[in-house]
Amino acid sequence: MSRQNISSGAPWEPIVGYSRAVRAGNVISVSGTTATGPDGKIVGVGDVYAQTVQTIRNIEAALAKAGATLSDVVRTRIYVTNIAEWEKVGRAHGEFFGTIRPATSMVQVSSLISPEMLVEVEADAMVGE
Repeated sequence: MSRQNISSGAPWEPIVGYSRAVRAGNVISVSGTTATGPDGKIVGVGDVYAQTVQTIRNIEAALAKAGATLSDVVRTRIYVTNIAEWEKVGRAHGEFFGTIRPATSMVQVSSLISPEMLVEVEADAMVGE
C-alpha cells in the first residue's frame, strides 16, 4: 500500500512529528486542524463560526493535496472550547457538509494549544478504490 504524507508547511510539523494529512491507499486522515491562516495567525479570533469556516477550508486544502475533496469525507471530529456555541459551529460545518453528511462528533475540551483557538476539526476521507 502506498503512503503519502501531506504537509501544511507549519514549522511545528517536524518538531512534533506529524503530517497535516496522510494518505494510505484510498484512505486519507487529516490531523486536528485549526483556523490558522497563511500568515500563521488565527483567523476569526473570538468568532467560533469564522474559525470553523477557516478550519474546514484548511482541511479542504489538505484533502486537495491528497487527491480528494470534501465530498470524500466520511467522518469528522469537532473539538470546541465552549459547547454552548455548538449551533455556530454546526452551522458552519453544515454549510460545507450538509449534503455530504459524514459521521461526526462534537465534544467540549478544556483548551486547545492556543487560547485564541476555539475549534479544532479532524477529518477522514475515502477516495475511489
